[in-house]
Amino acid sequence: MDLPWWEFVARGAVIYLSLLVLVRLSGKRTVGQFTPFDLVVMLLLSEAVSNGLSGGDESITGGLIVAATLIGLNFGLAWVTSRSRRAEELVEGREVLLGRDGVLYEDVMRGQRVSVADLHKVLRENDCMLTEMRFAFLEADGSISVIKR
Repeated sequence: MDLPWWEFVARGAVIYLSLLVLVRLSGKRTVGQFTPFDLVVMLLLSEAVSNGLSGGDESITGGLIVAATLIGLNFGLAWVTSRSRRAEELVEGREVLLGRDGVLYEDVMRGQRVSVADLHKVLRENDCMLTEMRFAFLEADGSISVIKR
């Protein structure tokens, strides 16, 4: 190994947390519905940070330390968010009301990067006319749910 073991852990933690923040800031729709463009961006992100994770070290041990760090951080974050509503909202976000009683909140939809066409598609998939819509939510995972009257 070219670096001390703790530097692999530190590098893994910094990159994990940085990417978590960047993906969270990118919005719910980016995470909820991957387009080919989104997939390319994610692949390029992984390539962009790969050298930062290893610090140029190509040893098996260094790679395993980084992998164990990433898995451990992911497990730890899942554990914390499953036990704290506040942590869950911070990491995963919360649902956003897109419309109510047949009225679409287009300013909210623009802010969340949800098109009217996307919402109409979900309405059709749920066999729901706009006039029958009681609520439409953008869920924390990026999906859209509709509740009929």
